[in-house]
Amino acid sequence: MRSRHLSPRTRALLFLVIGAVLLTVSGFIGELRTYQGAQVAVYMIAIASIILLTGYSGQISLGHGAVMAVGGYGAALSFNLWHFPFAIALLFGVLVGAFGGFVLGVAAARLSGPYLAGTTLALAVGLPTIADQFHVLGGEQGLNFDIGDPPRWVVRLEGGDFTQYKWFFWISIVVALVALWGITNLLHSSYGRNWRAGRNNAVAAGLAGINVARGKVLAFTVSSALASLAGALFALLLGLVTPTAFPLSLSFAIVTGAVLAGVGNLAGSIVGGVVLVAIPELSGSLTTHLGNSQKVSANLPGLVMSSSLILVVLFMPNGLRIRKFKKQVKTQ
Repeated sequence: MRSRHLSPRTRALLFLVIGAVLLTVSGFIGELRTYQGAQVAVYMIAIASIILLTGYSGQISLGHGAVMAVGGYGAALSFNLWHFPFAIALLFGVLVGAFGGFVLGVAAARLSGPYLAGTTLALAVGLPTIADQFHVLGGEQGLNFDIGDPPRWVVRLEGGDFTQYKWFFWISIVVALVALWGITNLLHSSYGRNWRAGRNNAVAAGLAGINVARGKVLAFTVSSALASLAGALFALLLGLVTPTAFPLSLSFAIVTGAVLAGVGNLAGSIVGGVVLVAIPELSGSLTTHLGNSQKVSANLPGLVMSSSLILVVLFMPNGLRIRKFKKQVKTQ
């Protein structure tokens, strides 16, 4: 049977071509679509963190929205308080989230199933209340995260109509593609194989010499780093970091996007990101046709997302995959 995996050089070239096409297309679309494209990129990274953790390592997290908040606060705090450059502030947020994920991963290695899900859920519920108690985090008002106008060299390259939203789109797309390229290579390495072995049969993996507990801690750390990166980019798009910007519903939305993508399908994170961005817009259109009711506008997005999740679990438990591809795999 021939390998279905692309070589690292081919994957790098593929991601480079996709990035070049997307950055070129950004000059021909409006402000709203540009902003939504940046949102898709952020959700792609967040969903990829769940796919790595659950689909490859077998651990369940319902609190990755809180991990995103850690990354957002870390980036904004270092940018405002210590005046780090934006790239360093972004990296600092990732490192803070990775450290938090390591600490949580050590505890998670002793838990499984509903116990782990309940622990991470408690984190997502309690973190906003904790953030309100620290003055350095801005309390309920949060922290501003405004990196200013695009650099001059970018404006000269793209012309005077290069807006801040397009600059955010550029940043989000480039960071998302680099992150997905890196995580794709990681999942195709021995680490990814060890995670899958521990997920499928921990006893057999241990007998084969794989340290399953250490692998779970590493998976939780890498997953948290990805979620923190998504949180820092999400804070960039919002222009601020507040406890209400990372509610419990965000954690559920990320899990929903991962289920829609197929929990073991990293490429499906693109589909999941598009769906999560499209649902509010679809709900807004439906609300307009239903009379712009405030109750409908507040509850319809959650209803649409919940219904989509139920339908996918019932009829496509492996996510929105292409059946033809699955048939090809079976015949090989």
